[in-house]
Amino acid sequence: MNGVLAASQQGIAIGVVLVMVAGWVVYLAGTARRTYVPGAELTEAPNRKAYYADAELEGPRLTRYLWWALATLAISAVGLPLYWLREPFRQLGAGFDRGTQYFEDTAVKRGEELFQEFPGNPPTPREPHFGCEQCHGVEGIGGSASYTLVDPTNPDAPPRQVTWVAPALNTVMLRYRPEEVRNILVYGRAGTPMPAWGIEGGGPMNRQQIDDLIAYLDHIKLDPDEVKEKAMAEYGTDGQKLFEGYCARCHTAGASFGDPAEPGGGAFGPALTGGATLRQFPTVDSQVEWVAKTAEYGELFGQRGVSEGVMPHFENELTPEQIEAIVEYERGL
Repeated sequence: MNGVLAASQQGIAIGVVLVMVAGWVVYLAGTARRTYVPGAELTEAPNRKAYYADAELEGPRLTRYLWWALATLAISAVGLPLYWLREPFRQLGAGFDRGTQYFEDTAVKRGEELFQEFPGNPPTPREPHFGCEQCHGVEGIGGSASYTLVDPTNPDAPPRQVTWVAPALNTVMLRYRPEEVRNILVYGRAGTPMPAWGIEGGGPMNRQQIDDLIAYLDHIKLDPDEVKEKAMAEYGTDGQKLFEGYCARCHTAGASFGDPAEPGGGAFGPALTGGATLRQFPTVDSQVEWVAKTAEYGELFGQRGVSEGVMPHFENELTPEQIEAIVEYERGL
């Protein structure tokens, strides 16, 4: 039914165009047949010819043009409401009957293309595939990236080539808010293989593309209950193993490329050793709340901490018992 309506409206549009083209052809053919006779302007020029008498100009001729104006007005007055009445059917034919879902699905599709790697070619404006799956795996299941590691504190040290574990992105929308994900995509993360992708950060993606990519990441996110069940089966309530699986890549230097230094000694995230955690969170409950929910960007947490929107929240990936086990382990570092 929708296809028939769409096809009929396309046929009407094509018919209107053909009529317009035919009219122009007739006009051009008529003007092309006229021949110019030298000197004819002396008698044929508009300012040389006798014009209509006032009685005819303001009588039948004026009446005829007024009727034409009335007919045109009637067409507009009747045609526009008729077009409006058919608009719901046109929307049905285009899929707009699904409301905002149509636009969300379209954004997801574009985001999927951005996420995928375009085989054998670099991204192009017409087919922009930026190849996120090259590091993060097909549909964001996780992967790895080759990375040249340098020591900013020791410029003379030779660079190291490491294999960096790229996190899974089918759970990223469970542990980050959309604006936090946007910030990561736009500005990247210095000192890691994650580059800046947004124009504001010096990357190639505009805001619409970033929005589409976030829509795709939200589309592929896993079910929280299934994620928690898998985490419980793999780690149980062992605080150390949970820390290594979920916290070490930010809070332990080298954990992201298989060469961990002091557990909780700090890397992308702050150090948690030497009583730092106890000073920031005087009570267990305040730290559990932070690990589970974090805080909106710019909000206070703990003892004079200010959220920068980079700390993930784990209440959608871990059970309360697992979060408590992580906190207990961190408070003992």
